Amino acid sequence: MPLRSTFTRFFQLEAASGLLLIAAAALALIINNSPLSFLYNGLLDTPVVAQVGALKIAKPLLLWINDGLMALFFLLIGLEVKREIIDGHLSRPAQVILPGAAAIGGMVVPALIYWAMNKDNPPAVAGWAIPMATDIAFALGVLALLGKRVPTSLKLFLMTLAIIDDLGAIIVIALFYSGELSSLSLMLAAACLVALVAMNRLGVVKLGPYMIIGLILWVCVLKSGVHATLAGVTLALCIPLRTRNAEPSPLLSLEHALHPWVAFGILPLFAFANAGVSLAGITLESFTHPVPMGIAVGLVAGKTLGVFGLTWLAVKAGIAALPTSANWGQVLGVSILCGIGFTMSLFVGSLAFQPGVSEYAGMDRMGILTGSIIAALVGYGITAMASRKNVTA
Repeated sequence: MPLRSTFTRFFQLEAASGLLLIAAAALALIINNSPLSFLYNGLLDTPVVAQVGALKIAKPLLLWINDGLMALFFLLIGLEVKREIIDGHLSRPAQVILPGAAAIGGMVVPALIYWAMNKDNPPAVAGWAIPMATDIAFALGVLALLGKRVPTSLKLFLMTLAIIDDLGAIIVIALFYSGELSSLSLMLAAACLVALVAMNRLGVVKLGPYMIIGLILWVCVLKSGVHATLAGVTLALCIPLRTRNAEPSPLLSLEHALHPWVAFGILPLFAFANAGVSLAGITLESFTHPVPMGIAVGLVAGKTLGVFGLTWLAVKAGIAALPTSANWGQVLGVSILCGIGFTMSLFVGSLAFQPGVSEYAGMDRMGILTGSIIAALVGYGITAMASRKNVTA
């Protein structure tokens, strides 16, 4: 498939998914702040049990969505990252420098802002990674509203930046948001990983064996204390992209099959399950608390300073060039759009402030929604003005 058509298909899916995410989040907010709120909370608290012999997994529906279905989201991210590294935009260093620098700035600066605003409160500091993430579906969805006024190179810059950002989030989750570890489960997970790598090296191209062992890997990782969604990334890295003969690529086949289900099913369901913030009793002080304020400021100001600042430094230092046909005003607008954290921010927030455990559970969602909405509106406005006026550097 030609590169342009692949990118166009990806962009169309992500853009449409972003608009669907907005609808799902809005629906959750409306229902949870209406007389039907008991149905919303009752649905998410519904116990769901899966048992095979002595092996039993019992979780409320919310955690099945966050730990189970989101593993498929991370599987898709892993497939995209592997494809890009081996045979895509991340395979050529010259194309990685600018979005890579922007992504690093967009992760470090928001985390520092949040830490600075909460450093005197150790339980609250656990949320430092929440404003680091960029929601690629939401950001591309907003950018899609501008149509052809935005050059394809700028959309590609945002897409590559967000992929690198997702990779950074995966590493952060693995290193900082794992619980108490089970040695037995980790050993079983390692055995599954060895089997997956062996199949890859032996040239196994059928997806069935990979998915069966991947399911076992997910259960082992879930029971190990490491977050279960990381099993999806691990599985993705073991699925072959290239084949020895003329068989279709297993990685591309799985990626194309998963993408619409994740974009139009899993992510909207996740948004619906996690964005339903109750506004009962919320006052101005609720938004000015250091936790939601740190997240919102980190997403809006931190992402803008980090992404735009590192982009500017990279270009002025001569190690990278602006995206073709793009201007600094458009880059500023896209930098602000990177402050739309939503999906990944909500996910990290559920790990940092676990419902029923942390006193700050729920506060993170106020900050995420506030910061993401501001970033979407301001980022769209600035990008639109810069695209209309065609401002040049």
